[in-house]
Amino acid sequence: MTDVRSADAPGTTSPDAPAQQPARVPHAGLALVLILVAQLMVVLDATIANIALPYIGADLDISQANLTWIVTGYALAFGGLLLLGGRLGDLYGRRLMFMAGLTVFAVASLLGGIAQNEALLLASRGLQGLGAALAAPAALSPSSRPPSRPARSATGRWRRTPPCPASAPLSG
Repeated sequence: MTDVRSADAPGTTSPDAPAQQPARVPHAGLALVLILVAQLMVVLDATIANIALPYIGADLDISQANLTWIVTGYALAFGGLLLLGGRLGDLYGRRLMFMAGLTVFAVASLLGGIAQNEALLLASRGLQGLGAALAAPAALSPSSRPPSRPARSATGRWRRTPPCPASAPLSG
């Protein structure tokens, strides 16, 4: 009998074709660590401000009603601009949007840290939400496509990273 498979069919190779090695991604481990830390930072920032609210209110003389806007401003900007961040990542590249988001997030964090009044603090929290909305979709994109053989280990680690730090004990 003759072999009816074509040499061009997927999954077949000709006997004299050299075996192809999977492409190695330079610094893939470092990139994974950066993405994991950035995602943890984005998610953690949504909850960590709750701990500091009494101290922020006392230091900056912010009313109890306006203290809630410190957390809500971040959450609204982050949630409201998340789809825009994903679309911009599709249009201009996920790496560019990830780095831009981290830069905006870091500058806004610095502004929030040196804020001496309520307006600057609230504006910086909104700006942090914008940075998080730009960075988070790009950070999540590796988990949305099937991994290649060398990336399976890294993608598995990424998928096991808890979406919320409080759920870390549940994820093992």
